[in-house]
Amino acid sequence: MKVLLVGVGGVGEAIAAIAKNRPWVEKIVLSDYNLDRCKEVQEKLGDPVRFPIEWVDASQQELIEGLARKYQVDLIMNACDPSFNEPIFEAAFNVGTKYMDMAMTLSTPHPENPFEICGVKLGDYQFERAKLWEEKGLLAILGLGVEPGMADVFARYAQDYLFDEIDEVNVRDGANLEVRGYDFAPNFSIWTTIEECLNPPVIWEKDKGWFTTEPFSEPEIFDFPEGIGKAEVVNVEHEEVLLVPRWIKCKRVTFKYGLGDQFIGVLKTLHMLGLDNKEPIQVKDVMVAPRDVVAACLPDPAHLGDHMFGQTCAGTWVKGTKDGKPRQVYIYQVADNEECMKTWGCQAVVAQTAFNAVIGWDLLEHGVWKGTGCLGPEAFDPVPFLEKMADYGFPYKIKER
Repeated sequence: MKVLLVGVGGVGEAIAAIAKNRPWVEKIVLSDYNLDRCKEVQEKLGDPVRFPIEWVDASQQELIEGLARKYQVDLIMNACDPSFNEPIFEAAFNVGTKYMDMAMTLSTPHPENPFEICGVKLGDYQFERAKLWEEKGLLAILGLGVEPGMADVFARYAQDYLFDEIDEVNVRDGANLEVRGYDFAPNFSIWTTIEECLNPPVIWEKDKGWFTTEPFSEPEIFDFPEGIGKAEVVNVEHEEVLLVPRWIKCKRVTFKYGLGDQFIGVLKTLHMLGLDNKEPIQVKDVMVAPRDVVAACLPDPAHLGDHMFGQTCAGTWVKGTKDGKPRQVYIYQVADNEECMKTWGCQAVVAQTAFNAVIGWDLLEHGVWKGTGCLGPEAFDPVPFLEKMADYGFPYKIKER
């Protein structure tokens, strides 16, 4: 398989590192706006022939198409912030190759009632074009990271094997990770974190469809396994709520994230000051987006691994019935930062995101996952994916609740 990897940040690096030892991966083109970053990752990988580097502006569709054709790739892997999804997605369509991302096209809040009614939803742009992909015989897999991605596979497995009827699919994410030496240092892209945490969260119910609520709403205490313990989690906008109801029969879908008081306070302050704005404004003679300035001021998550300690947990809490009796299970994966650094040279949050994409490549390359159109991870047989998780170093577990 030959892959054009667009975006060589923390997750992009982790994807390449995890794919390196897979003999069926013939070539991964490392492309990014920051060529020095490409060179840094290429040097770590130690194989410039198998991992060539290219400069690309991900907002320029024709440049992406040019690289895809130059290397005759089988798949374009989008590892950029989702603000670049549309040109990367369309480039794959025009070239006629497979496409995969880990976050769908962005939402736009309802202009009049943003905390009750959905506006443009996550992924609407892509799903509106699904018929075109089907007609062309092409496949786009949307949202195959950890959340969305692995969490969606867990939901499909629960439907197929663990329940007769599902009432709720609730994705819950928490960690005890500590970044030492910094007063504030997010362990994932702050651009993406601001986007998903400050937008109106989406909930799905069978009788109501998709609707929104206020950011950080409906706090609850969730007891995470493997010693992470109890943490407050709150509603956050996330793709699983938009994906799961399309393929999983259930009555309610939610996503909640353990952010912590400090993180929520910082996000609220950024919003109050307008520093979450992703549209460029003029500062003297320069046009710059305030959110990009915030990201530039903070430490790069890709380089925080040596300062991070602890574990991160991602999982799907499913409620329903089996054999006429109530049942609740939490299907989850815990990634330890020390182990990820030792094995991959990448911190836990990005590694836990990246391995799912590589398993997806594996299943596509060997003809296990097939299809056309724009599909979420829950559209496929979950068993082959789950069987590969331990082999990739990220085993899953199931806990009855």
